[in-house]
Amino acid sequence: KTSFWHECSFYSLQPLSTLIYEREIQSLSAEIESLKNPQNLSPLPGLDELREENAKLKYRLNVLKRSLQEDPCDCSKSMLNINQRLQEVFGDAIRVSFPELHNPPLAVTPNQQAKFGDYQCNSAMAMAQMLKAKGAKVSPREIAEKIVQNLPDNEFIQKTEIAGPGFINVHLKKTFVSRLLTNLLMNGVQPPPLASRKKVVVDFSSPNIAKEMHVGHLRSTIIGDSMSRLFEFLGYDVLRLNHVGDWGTQFGMLIAHLQDKFPDYLTVSPPIGDLQAFYKESKKRFDEDEDFKKRAYRCVVRLQSKEPDFLRAWNMICDVSRREFQKVYDCLDIKLVERGESYYQDRMTRVVKEFEDRGLVELDEGRKIVFTPGQSLPLTVVKSDGGYTYDTSDLAAVHQRLFEENADIIIYVTDSGQGPHFQLVFAAAQMIGWYDPKVTRVEHAGFGVVLGEDKKKFKTRSGDTVRLMDLLEEGLKRSMDKLKEKERDKVLTPDELLKAQRAVAFGCIKYADLSHNRINDYIFSFDKMLDDRGNTAAYLLYAFTRIRSIARLANIDESTLRRAAETTEIVLDHEKEWKLGKCILRFPEILQKILEDLLLHTLCDYLYELATTFTEFYDSCYCVEKDRQTGEVLKINMWRMLLCEATATIMAKCFDILGINPVQRM
Repeated sequence: KTSFWHECSFYSLQPLSTLIYEREIQSLSAEIESLKNPQNLSPLPGLDELREENAKLKYRLNVLKRSLQEDPCDCSKSMLNINQRLQEVFGDAIRVSFPELHNPPLAVTPNQQAKFGDYQCNSAMAMAQMLKAKGAKVSPREIAEKIVQNLPDNEFIQKTEIAGPGFINVHLKKTFVSRLLTNLLMNGVQPPPLASRKKVVVDFSSPNIAKEMHVGHLRSTIIGDSMSRLFEFLGYDVLRLNHVGDWGTQFGMLIAHLQDKFPDYLTVSPPIGDLQAFYKESKKRFDEDEDFKKRAYRCVVRLQSKEPDFLRAWNMICDVSRREFQKVYDCLDIKLVERGESYYQDRMTRVVKEFEDRGLVELDEGRKIVFTPGQSLPLTVVKSDGGYTYDTSDLAAVHQRLFEENADIIIYVTDSGQGPHFQLVFAAAQMIGWYDPKVTRVEHAGFGVVLGEDKKKFKTRSGDTVRLMDLLEEGLKRSMDKLKEKERDKVLTPDELLKAQRAVAFGCIKYADLSHNRINDYIFSFDKMLDDRGNTAAYLLYAFTRIRSIARLANIDESTLRRAAETTEIVLDHEKEWKLGKCILRFPEILQKILEDLLLHTLCDYLYELATTFTEFYDSCYCVEKDRQTGEVLKINMWRMLLCEATATIMAKCFDILGINPVQRM
């Protein structure tokens, strides 16, 4: 029997033919009949076990019969986007009902109040206005009635109701929702299949060599990493690029200062401990010493000519910075491919020539500039001294990503202040014909600034920029203080305590950023982010470990849950079971929305809603029933344990996309 189930189980959701299903039904029916026969059962000692097996077989038989009657495209391991499916059937109904309307509005949303059903179609009101403009007077309610009449047969709508002026309330079938939850438990969180595997470039973090990473880089790093994780989970081919500032006139003064301070730098590696201080020293000399400034300019020319000694000095300075950056990336578990401005030096010459050949370059007081349609400010592609600019390097970068990486989607994650610059770069790339925005998505995902609790720009007390490593170390200290305050050091092993410390510290810093709309400024507060009440990582990490502990405390291991998922129907009769089941299955809808607008706080809001919905369910529905005196487990309601497992599975995937590492014990 075991191998039979393994090969033919509907819930493994392999695409099986109708013939195989029918054979399985015949086999199951025969087995059930044999189990019903008292002559077969009377001499056997395991009568109760056989009856239980009989019940399981009946459940599987009903599942298989339903699978034959319902839409075959459900035979997939992927999670189904219910909202998208509803939009498809309502879209079909609207087109059949009103073929005269071009591109009619399609609005399907989850219902906020359970008494009005599970989803709602609100298209009728806007359609009435469209029909009125065509001279046809039809009430929204009549439109709604016609849409409902023309709904195609489907496997998921239990019933529809028309409410108010023309809202269509949709009630889902419980068996359908139960089946999707079983699919999730059997196959894990599987993304919807992609029509084609697109190439995505995400440009984020991008600190400057010889300068400290600050909170602006923190935002770009956290947001860009999470966007990359989302695209990767959905099956895209993602290139995570770190466009570091590793070229320019500042390297002349740094190399000149290096030569003076460490004259034997070519034979003995210079012990530059604090690169920020080294940068400030060289800048001071550059501003105050005219001879030093001239020598610095000569060093830039020799570096740009790629003289070996100067390239070596440049590499040494870059390596010191890279080691500092890597400490931050290791803490936050960030993976990046470095491709700095220096990478595009040779490409810049070719890009400028292409614009010149196309007659798009104008001269302005010695500068070479490019105007783009609808923009009052130009791009400066060559300075009056013959040097290139940020405009030139960003044009070269977008060209390389489009033509060498063959990117279908390019996302730039920088502060909103750079928005106008990128709009000019994108406009120029479109003007010269490098890409069509209808085909290729090139987008600036801007973000607001980080504020202190005084609502001013986040600085140290002395007014300096906050060093990122200092911030992360402060987070670790406060995280440990919080865990000890909760006396977790008395119940966790030293190793578990350290894992919990890192999970809380870095998880809270990431979540505090991601849970705010990235477009807005946000206030950095350790006290708020480490609070274990409300929509914080601390609360969600605790909630996750509590959910995971339910099965552990009931001595139910993973293999038992797996077997239960194959044979136990998930009952959704209690209102809180139903609410939780639907909330779990909204996950694909949430990801689809973020894919469109790149606003990750939507995922945080969903994660918090899922955790609070679970708490409502757990407070109302017994998963494990125990003797109040002895604590002995009397009964395990396995379908509810499966709901716990499904919740934890989705929460874990949310954490993964947000770049947060939960722990099993906290």
